[in-house]
Amino acid sequence: MISRADFVDPIPVGINAALGSMTAAQADALCSDWNFWARPNQEAPGGDWSTWLILAGRGFGKTRVGAEMVRRWVRDFPLVNLIGATAADARDIMIEGESGILALCPGQERPLYVPSKRRLDWPNGARSLIFTADEPERLRGKQHMKLWADEVAAWRRPEALQQALLGLRLGALPQMVITTTPKPVKILRELIANPETVLTRGSTYDNRGNLAPRFFESIIKRYEGTRIGRQELNAELLDDVEGALWSSTMIDSARVGHTPDMVRIVVAIDPATTSGEDSDETGIVVAGRGVDGHAYVLRDLSCRLSSNGWGNRAINAYREFGADRIVAEVNNGGNLVEDVLRVIDRTVSYKAVHASRGKVVRAEPISALYEQQRVHHVGLFGELETQMCSFVPDHLDGSPDRVDALVWALTELMLGFPGENLFEYYGGLLADQAAAGQAGGGTL
Repeated sequence: MISRADFVDPIPVGINAALGSMTAAQADALCSDWNFWARPNQEAPGGDWSTWLILAGRGFGKTRVGAEMVRRWVRDFPLVNLIGATAADARDIMIEGESGILALCPGQERPLYVPSKRRLDWPNGARSLIFTADEPERLRGKQHMKLWADEVAAWRRPEALQQALLGLRLGALPQMVITTTPKPVKILRELIANPETVLTRGSTYDNRGNLAPRFFESIIKRYEGTRIGRQELNAELLDDVEGALWSSTMIDSARVGHTPDMVRIVVAIDPATTSGEDSDETGIVVAGRGVDGHAYVLRDLSCRLSSNGWGNRAINAYREFGADRIVAEVNNGGNLVEDVLRVIDRTVSYKAVHASRGKVVRAEPISALYEQQRVHHVGLFGELETQMCSFVPDHLDGSPDRVDALVWALTELMLGFPGENLFEYYGGLLADQAAAGQAGGGTL
């Protein structure tokens, strides 16, 4: 009998002969037999578990595992639902992706995808409703027998998981499989700490035989040995960096799901001077100042695109959020940013900002605002927050483009606001400290 272990280089002649003797139907059946192809760390755990958390690096095969669990479950359970990070992710990765449900199910098992109704109708009568973490309200009141939740560490609305778990109550053994690359976020730490969670870890290297050589030559070479590589490739859940200006606790404690009315919104750009796989990212962050005087980070749209690509992304955000202004650092690009934006929209309100002080000096007052809980993230921004929690004065790892854009946005909103500049801000902070010292009988 042929087993997966037989598929090593070079393949024995006898195996080729056995494969050659198969009928087309037998070959098709073998191709779709997950019990044959799954690696040991891709196999479902035994026992009556409630949550299976697969914490693995990019390219491990997490999507295939989640899709195969759905395929297995619908044979016995009529309601097996899906939750993606966004509607596009649910469609492009979980359903229509190369390792998604439609690709792996053979013809007689393949469900009918009904996008307008956000569901999959299976040939045996089972149904899969499709939800997104961006809309946690749609999960309220919904019930599930089984669930597949993908990339929860990147969910902008972590409360969606709570709503999903509240609805996971049908059948004799409600279960959820969660597939995600790690991020140092509260939602993931709570899942790992939960004694009812079965944890499987894996790295990009586990699936090297199925990944393009160019991926290893370019991506692996670039990130191997770095902090981001430890997270994205080795799937390490990294703790906060000692001495960083931000911590995950600082960010989590002020995180919100909704905002008050905004009095001002800006889109900030920290442009990369080149484009391509090896270039820096262009940082693009949307933030607003609320009627309560606090700042709210609304979106991280940072990207590695051409000037036309990031220009259109920034202009679209400017229009979508009804922003008052786009601000951009021009130290390296000169008039590049304004020229790019004006070609797309001549009427855009634009302000160039110059970095006359170092990154750390610019970032420190913004970090102080976070400590005072005057800045709130509306949802979760995994890559931005990872960069923030790695931002150590005098030990910067590369160019923190997302952080730079964040700092420019919040400086414009909070330290560049009429009546509140840097000198007034620090003056007020010192006054508060002095008052606190007098009240407590201490000294500064």
